[in-house]
Amino acid sequence: MIINQTIGNLTENTTGKYIDYLDLEWFETTKRIQRKKTRNGVDVAIKFLKEGQRLREGDILFEDAEKVIAINVLETDAIVMTPGSLLEMGTVCYEIGNKHIPLFIQDDKVLLPFEMPMFRWLEAIGFNPEKQSVKLLNLLKSNVEPHGHGSLGSTIFTKILKMAAPKDE
Repeated sequence: MIINQTIGNLTENTTGKYIDYLDLEWFETTKRIQRKKTRNGVDVAIKFLKEGQRLREGDILFEDAEKVIAINVLETDAIVMTPGSLLEMGTVCYEIGNKHIPLFIQDDKVLLPFEMPMFRWLEAIGFNPEKQSVKLLNLLKSNVEPHGHGSLGSTIFTKILKMAAPKDE
C-alpha cells in the first residue's frame, strides 16, 4: 500500500473501526519516503511528494469499511525541563537551538531527545533537566529537519561532548 498523504486524524474521526497502528520513532515522522509494517503486519510505503509534510500522532493513513491505519509515535528517553519564567524559556530554547538539536514544546515544558552529554551540559549551566520516557510530539519548525543515522548522536557538538565526557557510563 502506497500512502501519499494523510486523510485525517483520530482526534477528528472517532469511528468505531478497528485501529491498526503504524509505530514510528519521533525522527521518522519527518521522513518523506519510508517503508514500514503496521502492528498487524500490513506493509505500508509512505511517499510524500511535498516538502515539509510531517506525520503526527493519530494521523490516518488508510481507512476502509472495517479498519483504520493510524500513526502512533513511540515513547523515547528525553530531557525534560520546566522553565520557571519566560526569560528562562527563551534562554534554554536559544541555547539548545544554537546546538541544532531538535526541540519540542509540550505542556509548558521544553523537551529534547536524550543525550547524556547534553544532559550534563544543561545541568552545568544551571538548568534543572530531568530524564523521562515521553512521546516527542510537538517539534518546533526549523530550517533543518531531524533525522537519524543509526545513532541519534550525529551532530558535531554531540561528538565533541562525547569525547570530553567521563567514560563512567
